[in-house]
Parts: sequence; C-alpha cells; structure tokens
Amino acid sequence: MQAHLQVAGVQKMVCRALVNVCFGTDGAALARKQRAAAAGAIEAIAAAMHAHPQVAGVQEQGCWALRNVCSGFDAAGLARSQREAEAGAIEAIVAAMQAHP
Repeated sequence: MQAHLQVAGVQKMVCRALVNVCFGTDGAALARKQRAAAAGAIEAIAAAMHAHPQVAGVQEQGCWALRNVCSGFDAAGLARSQREAEAGAIEAIVAAMQAHP
C-alpha cells in the first residue's frame, strides 16, 4: 500500500483483500487480524483513506477493512482499536461519511 499510495485502484483492492483475509471471529481469524496489524495494515488503511477522500470505493473498502482488522473485545482487539484512533482513522471515517452521504 505504501509503494502505490497515490493509486486509488490499488488502495481499494488492497483494502478489499484485507476485508477478506481478516474476516471472522475464530482463533485463526483473530491471529490474521493481529498479523495484519503487526504488518502496519491499520496505519496503511488510514493513509489510503486520507490520500483518496473523494474516491468512494477507497472509503468504503477502507471502512470495511478497519472494521475487520480492528474488531475484537479481547486485549489485542482493544489495542488494535486504540491504534486505529492513533492512526487518524476516526477522522478518516468521519470525513468519508461527510464526503459520501
């Protein structure tokens, strides 16, 4: 995502891939969510959303990706949610809602 930050189509598809790979609530899914977060996915998703505020597909897939990567009520899930906030994702989500009502 970092190598092609300015290419909206790439950002959209990578967000979509993260949606798919981080789907689920079983132990394997939680491990994938943690692995994605450790690889910098949360920050990369937020950066993509900030880079393409007028591209609805990036915003939609970015929101879904953040949901799937950051979900979880265990300590690791709460830590991922905190990272989401620190990465500027809250602002990106609100901006997406305002730009694409």
